[in-house]
Amino acid sequence: MKKINYILSTIIILFAFVSCETEEFEPVVGVFTPPVLEDVSGTFVFTVEQTDDVFKTFNWSKADFGFPSATSYTFQIDVAGNSFATALDLASTNETTFSITVGELNQKLLSMGAKTNVPANYEVRVTASVNDNVQTLISNVPAMSIHPFKVEIIYPSLYLPGNYQAASGYESDWSPDKAQQVYSLKQDEKYEGYVNMAGDGNMFKFTDEPNWDINWGDDGADGTLDAGGSDIAIPEAGYYKINADINALTYSVMKTHWGLIGSATPNGWDSDQDLTYDMASKTWSVTLDLVAGEIKFRANDDWALNYGDTDFDGVMEEGGDNLPVADAGNYTIILNLEVAGYSYSIVKN
Repeated sequence: MKKINYILSTIIILFAFVSCETEEFEPVVGVFTPPVLEDVSGTFVFTVEQTDDVFKTFNWSKADFGFPSATSYTFQIDVAGNSFATALDLASTNETTFSITVGELNQKLLSMGAKTNVPANYEVRVTASVNDNVQTLISNVPAMSIHPFKVEIIYPSLYLPGNYQAASGYESDWSPDKAQQVYSLKQDEKYEGYVNMAGDGNMFKFTDEPNWDINWGDDGADGTLDAGGSDIAIPEAGYYKINADINALTYSVMKTHWGLIGSATPNGWDSDQDLTYDMASKTWSVTLDLVAGEIKFRANDDWALNYGDTDFDGVMEEGGDNLPVADAGNYTIILNLEVAGYSYSIVKN
């Protein structure tokens, strides 16, 4: 009988222990008070003279999770109406205040794709978190209209050193400091750009800086980047679109040739007018007669990859708006894909 009582007691203790263990990992649910962000609504026009001025010191109240906690706050901004789907984190802090200068915010907005010829509406918020077992609290969402000024943005980039450089107009082979670059316009470790590779049997690697300290290749030629990996082979000469995702450690290579199409061109929307690549200027161009209408740039005589200009600020966007040609005449059209933020020009001769 004592033995049975002992076994029952042991089972009860174990059951209680397991119950306690389960309770420890249950998500915490309660009545919480989110942070309240001080109202910063308004219309703001940035100028280069304000670069070093403090734009705002944002303040918010402490979040209350119903128990003492070390709270982490994240201050975010996104385009109004986007529900913070592509929010940019401006600060992560344990404080309830955050300051940013006009120049710093201007740079961030441009990296998000802001235009400098028109204002845009943005929303800001603060999120408060403790750990994964406690829900994240979100503040109110003030709105601001901001008109940034144009500056030359120094985007994060990767370098593409390889044996193609000397023959392709990028000076000496395997020199990262002379190599073409690919850029991360959203500063999210996803890079894109174009490079000319003359000749056959070309190879290249990615480097983090204009040196060999940190580099990636591809062991096994499987599209996965490996730190210090094997040279990436490009067997055929051509003009290549290069993408790399350093977080996912993936890359892709796409051969392209470029043309002009549209109602303003001799063949209308039916077929392209081929552009010619110039190794010295590293641009594509064509000179031809146009009528009043519209044009676009597209790759490989196909609509899978094309560029236009949304908001008509001289910067290309993939799938962007058609480019207007107001008057008939002879034009020289230039496309530059080897800069951060692809550019173009349409000049009447």
